Amino acid sequence: MTEPAPEQPQHSPPLTDSTAHLLARITDQLGAQLSLVSRNGTRRPMHRTRHPDRPAAHGGTSAPALVAVAHGSRDPQALRTVLALLDRVRELRPGLDVRLGHIELNAPLLPDTLDDLRGSDAVLVPLLLGRGTHVKRDLPAAAAAAPGVRTRIAAPLGPHPLLVEALYGRLVEAGWGPGDRDSGRAGVVLAAAGSRDPDSTQDTRRTARLLAMRLGVPVVPAYASATTPTVPAALRALAARGRHRAFVASYFTAPGRFASACADAVPHRAAAPLGAHPAMARLVLHRYDQARAGVAPADAVTLLASA
Repeated sequence: MTEPAPEQPQHSPPLTDSTAHLLARITDQLGAQLSLVSRNGTRRPMHRTRHPDRPAAHGGTSAPALVAVAHGSRDPQALRTVLALLDRVRELRPGLDVRLGHIELNAPLLPDTLDDLRGSDAVLVPLLLGRGTHVKRDLPAAAAAAPGVRTRIAAPLGPHPLLVEALYGRLVEAGWGPGDRDSGRAGVVLAAAGSRDPDSTQDTRRTARLLAMRLGVPVVPAYASATTPTVPAALRALAARGRHRAFVASYFTAPGRFASACADAVPHRAAAPLGAHPAMARLVLHRYDQARAGVAPADAVTLLASA
């Protein structure tokens, strides 16, 4: 997996209407080939029979299976949320073999999913939001332990403009409105799980800067574990700047213990986890296509520079 572009300065550039429009345009361009369809509410099975002679969605005789890799959680809502996200992925790419594997806590576990794909090709798409131990070690180890499957590992979902659009959508659902941008009182805490890996923290900070550009207000990254600041500390930092109307953006793919703890800090203005937001489904397929084509993932700064 290639490293993203070097870290940029910590201060977010001033927001202009053209910048916000540019972010929106990038999002539209990235998803232009993936037309959204309405969900029909039908649950497809997690493990589907793979047909070697099925035509691939983008040419060739057979597309590799897309194996979405979730962390796993004891919260029953987590599994339901991930399954809903994968339903959206299937609706966007009919015929693609989409499967699920968990790192821990939930079935199916990733080794079991890979065991069902012996003799096949698969792209592992981590439903994780940055580089960390799971992406750097656990996924390569699982792939190496399944020699009967020809695997590629996609980049984590973040940072990426589509992820920012999903965060923005969830904040709107939580009450964010047009007046918050110019009120001088609003601010956002980007609440993440936290990691001791500096690359993971760097990725969260990049997403926070992109979200600040999208919203036009300060966005402070905060963490539920492993590093600082905590969500309450980030809220105090915003208040010290006069930003008393604070929202919490949930930087989690699905519900769980950490997501709930972060939301409890501002229960009336906490966004839901990203879940099955349409932009998330588009991003999962974007990472799959990148890995399948052997294209190095461009980070958001490169996307902005080249737009």
